[in-house]
Amino acid sequence: MLKQSSIILACALAAFQATATQAQTYPSRDITFIVPWNAGGSNDVAARALDPILREHGIKIVIENVVGATGTIGMRRVASAAPDGYTIGMGTSSTLALIAQGKTPLTNAQFTHIARVSTDPLMLLVPSKAEQKSLDDFIKLMKANPDKVTIGTPGNYNLNHIFASMTARAAGVSYVNVPYTGGSKVVADLIGGHVISGVLKPSETLGQIQEGLLKPIGVFANERLEMFPDVPTFKDKGFDVFPYGPVVQMAYVVAPANLPADVRTKLITAFRAAIQDPRFKEFSKKNAFLVDDLTGDALTKEVDSVASALGTVAAQVFKDQKE
Repeated sequence: MLKQSSIILACALAAFQATATQAQTYPSRDITFIVPWNAGGSNDVAARALDPILREHGIKIVIENVVGATGTIGMRRVASAAPDGYTIGMGTSSTLALIAQGKTPLTNAQFTHIARVSTDPLMLLVPSKAEQKSLDDFIKLMKANPDKVTIGTPGNYNLNHIFASMTARAAGVSYVNVPYTGGSKVVADLIGGHVISGVLKPSETLGQIQEGLLKPIGVFANERLEMFPDVPTFKDKGFDVFPYGPVVQMAYVVAPANLPADVRTKLITAFRAAIQDPRFKEFSKKNAFLVDDLTGDALTKEVDSVASALGTVAAQVFKDQKE
């Protein structure tokens, strides 16, 4: 019996030492960073901007674009990965909206929250060659063509979809929502004339705006954007796009649930340093998105709060829409 107890104790000690060694050496290899959206979209671009700065803090990421189902395919892969810190992902308000509405088996409890990367305003854009040069023109177009005007969005039942529906609400008519697997796909079809308009972030359309290919005509916010002072908000034109409460578009880093505390701390420390780095802040300014210092348990609380707001808003906006 004594010999058996000694063997058990030795095995337990070896397991403890192995765990301690792993914690001390983490990360000992590249970390897979799943971006559940197309390459070239705003979340993909932000992740790639963080990559070289993270490497300076001992974190080497390999970005994989795993698209589909408004981000849920990629995020399901994160949720089901081993909680060892070698698979992380980019959560967004789009996937969070599906979680809030029960349209995916994912839950927030399946993730360990690391750091918020960005918050983004959303805009309504049209091709620069379109006859509609202003928000007033676009609303007139919708009124004259009920059930015909197309609005492209990166996914279904997300914040972009909510604001597309709010645009139709402002016009008092129905419209056609055209969902895509990411913002870059919307941009391509918008320029190509396959959709009439799109609800997108400044960060994923800035290049095309500067090249004169796309034109922002309305901002879904209460204040105009510093980068686009001449583009009115919907509020400026007397349209309320927050009738059921404020909602925010954001992107944030997550790992699988039950991540060891020391691994979580290392990830938080590295991502916090990279996000707060002057180079990334300059990148965010040039791409018209905001960064803040929100990590760990505070981020978890914020995610739960945003999910609650999205659930409330979506229940009202989509209550008459069929699956």
